[in-house]
Amino acid sequence: MSNMDQSQSSEKADTAIPQQPGTEDFRNYDIVRATQYGVFERVQELIEGGFDVNENDRENVSLLHWAAINNRTEIVRYYVRKGAVVDKFGGDLNSTPLHWATRQGHLKMVVLLMSLGADPTLRDGEGCSCIHLAAQFGHTAIVAYLIAKGNDVDMVDQHGMTALMYASYRIFAYDPVRMLLTFGASLNKVDKIQGNSPLHFACQSANTVVIKTLINAGANLDALNAKRQTPIDLAAMHKHTQVVKRLHEMRIELGYDTRHCLQRYTNDKNVRRKVMLVFPFIALWAIGAIPEMEGDWYVKLALAVVGIIIWKVVAHFFFDDKMMVVMPISIYLATKLWMYYTWFVYLVPYIQSTEKNIIFTINTILLTYNFWKAWRTDPGYIETDRTDKIKVILELAEDQTLTLNQFCSTCLIHRPIRSKHCNTCNKCVAKMDHHCPWIDNCVGADNHRYFIGYLFFLFGMICWCFHGCQIYWNHVCPFDIYVDGITGIIYKIVKASPWVAWIALNSLGHMLWVGILLTCQMYQIVWLGMTTNERINFVRYEYLHDKAAKLQEMSDMKGHGHSHAGHAHHSFHGGAKAKSKNPFHRGVFKNMVDLLQWRFCGLLRPNKIDYRNLFVLPGEQAAVSQRLRFNVNRENYQFV
Repeated sequence: MSNMDQSQSSEKADTAIPQQPGTEDFRNYDIVRATQYGVFERVQELIEGGFDVNENDRENVSLLHWAAINNRTEIVRYYVRKGAVVDKFGGDLNSTPLHWATRQGHLKMVVLLMSLGADPTLRDGEGCSCIHLAAQFGHTAIVAYLIAKGNDVDMVDQHGMTALMYASYRIFAYDPVRMLLTFGASLNKVDKIQGNSPLHFACQSANTVVIKTLINAGANLDALNAKRQTPIDLAAMHKHTQVVKRLHEMRIELGYDTRHCLQRYTNDKNVRRKVMLVFPFIALWAIGAIPEMEGDWYVKLALAVVGIIIWKVVAHFFFDDKMMVVMPISIYLATKLWMYYTWFVYLVPYIQSTEKNIIFTINTILLTYNFWKAWRTDPGYIETDRTDKIKVILELAEDQTLTLNQFCSTCLIHRPIRSKHCNTCNKCVAKMDHHCPWIDNCVGADNHRYFIGYLFFLFGMICWCFHGCQIYWNHVCPFDIYVDGITGIIYKIVKASPWVAWIALNSLGHMLWVGILLTCQMYQIVWLGMTTNERINFVRYEYLHDKAAKLQEMSDMKGHGHSHAGHAHHSFHGGAKAKSKNPFHRGVFKNMVDLLQWRFCGLLRPNKIDYRNLFVLPGEQAAVSQRLRFNVNRENYQFV
C-alpha cells in the first residue's frame, strides 16, 4: 500500500498545476487545459476542428481522464458523444477515467461514467478496482453506490485485499468500515501477501476506532497471519502500546483469556446487565437501612465498610462501559420503590388527609402509565429491507444527494428531516429528541408526549414524597429554625429517622434534575419548536437557518467593496452568525397541541406529520427537488 501511495503522489506531481488565467485568454487554451478548466466552447471548437478525442497527451493521459478528475460532466458527455472510449487506460497507474474520478471522490462523475457504460470492476495498474480506491480514500458515498450497483462487497484486488481491509488500514473513522459491515463484508478474509485480516490491518495502523468496531462485529482476536502473528502481536511489533493494552483488556472481557475463577460470570453480558440492574436497589436500601438499624455505632461503621468493599468488588468485576446506559433506569426504579415504601410504612400514619392520599394515588397511576408508554413505545424507528436500502442509495446517488448528512451509513437509509441515528439503540429515530437512559429508550416522534407526561408526574410524585417527609418531621421531631438552627434541625431529622432523612435527600436531588429537565423540554418544545438534538446541533441543519437573512448579510458585506466570502461561509456553517428560522414552530399554544395531540372533540387540530417519511419541508418539495438534482458546485477540483 505504501507503493501505491507513492505512485499516486508521483502521478499528481508530474504535472504542474496551472494558474487560472484571465477570461480573455481562454481562446488560447490547448485541448487539455480547456478540458481541465471546463471551457466547453474552446473544447468544442478544437474537437470540431479535427482533434482526435481519443488521443493521449505526452503523459499518456486521455482527454476523458482530465475531464473526469476535474468533474467536468458536460465535457464528459460531449466527449462520449464524439466517440471517446469510456474505459480507456492511461497515466502512470494505468487507470481508467472512472478510477480517476473515484480517487478524487467525485460521486457525480462516477454516476455519470457508469451510466455511460464504464466498468467499475476493471483493475488499474496496481490491481485495484473502484471499490478498493473508494474505500482506501474514505469515499463512503461512492462505496455505497458501487455496492448498490452490484459490486461484490468482498471483491479482492490482485493482492487479495478487500475494501474492508483498505478502509481498516487507511481510514481513521467509523465509515466506510461501519457501512461495509452493514452490507455483510467478511471479517475473516485475508490478503495474499501477509495473510492479514481486517483486524490485523487496523492494529498495524493503530486505528482504534475501527479496532473497536471490528471486534464488536465479531472479529477474531486469535486470527493468525502468514507469520503466525495475532492482531495483538502485530500491534506490539509496531510499538502501539496503548492498543496492545486495550486489546488485552478486550480479550479478557470477551473470554479469550482467564484472569480469575469468576470470569465465567463476569464475562457474561447478561449476568453483568442483571447485576447492574439489581445493584442500585440494594445500594440505596443499604445506605438508609444501616444507620436506621438498632445497634452500636461501631457495628454500623463495620457494616458500612463491608458495604463499601462489596461495592468496590462488584464494580470491578461486573461494571463495564454499558453502566451509564443500564443503571439510570434501575436507579429511577429503585428510588421510586423505596420512596413508595417510605410513604406507606413511615408517612401514611401521619398523613390524615384523605384528599392528599387520593391525589398521591392518582399521580402514581398517571406516572406509571406515562413511564410505561415512554419506555415501551416505539419512538419512531425507521426500518427498511435490503431492497429498499439499495433503491435509496441509487436514487440519492443519481440525484446527487448521497451525502452523510442525509444518508445513514449504518442503517443504509435516507434520513428524514429531524431524524438522527442513535448509537445506543443503533437505529435511526424519526424526530429524535435524545436517548434517555432514565427510560432506557429514545425519545422521538411517537413517544415524546409520554416522556413529557412521565417527567411531569414524576416531579409531582417527588414533591409529594418530600411533603410527606415534612409532615412526618412535624409530628416526630418539631423544630424551629430560629431556635435549633440549621445544624440542630439536621441533627433532629437524622436522629428521628435516618431512613426518612435519606429518602428526603433523594427527593431533593431528583426534584432538581427532573425539574431542570422538564423546564428545558417545555422551553424547547413550546417556545422554540425544536428538539434537543436540533438545539444542540443547530448548525448542522440548514432547514433551521434563515437563509434570506444570511444572503442579505453577505450582500451587505459585498457593499463594502469586498465580500469576505471565506469568512461569511464559515460563520454560516460554523453557527457563529447563523440566524434561526424554524419551519416547524407554529406558536406556543399550537406547539403544545402538536406535542400532546390534544383534540378536545375536534375543537383543536394538532399538526399531523409523518416524520418517518418527511424528506423535504412542507410546501417546498418541487423547489428542493430541483435544487438537489444538481448538487452544489465544488471548488476543490484537482488540475493535474
